[in-house]
Amino acid sequence: QVQLVESGGGSVQAGGSLRLSCAASGDTYINSCMGWFRQAPGKEREGVARIYVMTSSTEYADSVKGRFTISHDNAKNMVYLQMNNLKPEDTAIYYCAAVSTFALCSLSTPFDYWGQGTQVTVSS
Repeated sequence: QVQLVESGGGSVQAGGSLRLSCAASGDTYINSCMGWFRQAPGKEREGVARIYVMTSSTEYADSVKGRFTISHDNAKNMVYLQMNNLKPEDTAIYYCAAVSTFALCSLSTPFDYWGQGTQVTVSS
């Protein structure tokens, strides 16, 4: 079992920055593939970024490359999403997710643990 709790969402103007945090707990965290996903009103959920905790390898959606950075802190069991140069189209509920058993850690991997989500609103 993995438990995930997000924080750090809020409202910012376009061009601003936010840092999302995800507190992870559970015995499988150290071997997990961790990701951030988002869902805007009326749209399907999409993968934003993922990190493989064991190697720190990362993957990003094209829409956020160069603006968002995913990172982790093993000692604190935390995963972060630093979001810079935010745009109105980044407005969504952002979810932290994890998968403990997988063949390949990627944004298309079926994630099986989810947080409750945190709202990010970017105004123009």
